[in-house]
Amino acid sequence: MASATPATILPLRTIPGSYGLPVLGPLKDRLDYFWFQGAETFFRDRMLKHKSSVFRTNMPPTFPFFINTNPKVIAVLDTKSFSTLFDISLVEKKDVLVGDYMPSTSFTGNLRVLAYLDPSEPRHSPIKSFAMDVLKSSSRVWVSELQNNLQIMWESIELDLAKNGTASFILPLQKCIFRFLTMSLVGADPNTRPEIGEAGFAVLDSWLALQLLPTTKVGVIPQPLEELLLHSLPFPAFLVKPGYNKLYKFIEEEGKEVILKGQKEYGLTKEETIHNLLFVLGFNAFGGFSVFLPTLLSTVGRDKTGLQEKLRVEVREKGKSGLSFETVGQMDLLKSTVYEVLRLNPPVPLQYARARKNFMLSSHDSSYEIQKGELLCGYQPLVMRDPNMFLNPEEFVADRFTEGRGGKELLNSLFWSNGPQTGTPSTSNKQCAAKDYVVATAALVLAWIFTRYDEFTCDDSSLTITQAVKASSTV
Repeated sequence: MASATPATILPLRTIPGSYGLPVLGPLKDRLDYFWFQGAETFFRDRMLKHKSSVFRTNMPPTFPFFINTNPKVIAVLDTKSFSTLFDISLVEKKDVLVGDYMPSTSFTGNLRVLAYLDPSEPRHSPIKSFAMDVLKSSSRVWVSELQNNLQIMWESIELDLAKNGTASFILPLQKCIFRFLTMSLVGADPNTRPEIGEAGFAVLDSWLALQLLPTTKVGVIPQPLEELLLHSLPFPAFLVKPGYNKLYKFIEEEGKEVILKGQKEYGLTKEETIHNLLFVLGFNAFGGFSVFLPTLLSTVGRDKTGLQEKLRVEVREKGKSGLSFETVGQMDLLKSTVYEVLRLNPPVPLQYARARKNFMLSSHDSSYEIQKGELLCGYQPLVMRDPNMFLNPEEFVADRFTEGRGGKELLNSLFWSNGPQTGTPSTSNKQCAAKDYVVATAALVLAWIFTRYDEFTCDDSSLTITQAVKASSTV
């Protein structure tokens, strides 16, 4: 494994790349990103062209001149330069969750919620403290609620398998995630209200989509219609306001205990508490799990290397006393599998930060001058395939992060959570408050499956299950 050149002797290099002509340069890069190349090729092509993992480029969205956005970024695509995005002494995170573009605050009750606040802002500390407290409180029911809803999900999958021979797991999974998270984080059962229990997850899907469509390739609408209809203007919040208001009202009426906690213990207003709860529930948790868990299930379900057998043996051996945060924490291969899927397919592919001051940025082989106010952008699927850090970086290696392979050291370069896996979320940083919960939850999902099924098979080309072999006995 190669090591970085010491920072004190790194040669100074001018940042390569350019932003092109006004209007035309950003438009060309946008078309390459969404249409002609796709995100990964977009970054790989420029990295090869400039012979540098640090370069200048434009990033979508690019809106008409009357909408104030600036698509100019400095791409940072190796683990060393990318780690700068988490150094709050050098960079700020104000309003850069999805780049220079920020969805209207009308989506969140005309409030800037936690994800858009920099740690230096006064409201960041109490809101993040509240979020971490909610997660800590939820741990009392987290595992039981997850297992209850996984049971309902897989009963639905089994019915579809018996009837049709295949079963899409997206809809059952989203319903499972929505109810599990609402019960755990808010302490309220969405099924007590049919309009929430049946359609709440779909409301969140629409709410998320309208905020992120200008930055995301959809691939359903043919080009150039996708560019014209989805990537040319921000979408208005009024399109999803009725559904969002129903979710707000539901939490206001059914989540009184958690709302009171926000007000009494952290000095938040009722509106701050509910809108931030909704963002954590809908954007961070539901949105993140809706992206990551299908990838995890399909990766394991398509594997033909014998991984499922190894996972089944480990789960049944170490889960004899039941599943919990503690027992899955002892399942080395299971955790490594989760980490490896996160490495190759992070649920949030892009990370941004703006230079708080002038500073020197280091990659593995060069240093670069960064000016105050410049926007840095890292594409994580490439960063976490950095050959300087990972052997055979393009390959899925399920046991890469196991102790026997010395994988703990590699966790320093696993950045999916807005910080290294070895980091600790706090009020002084922007690392995901639920970092450890995400890993444990994903491990619990797989562990639960292997206590009840000997194996399951996913279709190679779609998110469907084609076979689920029940175990003769369960743990």
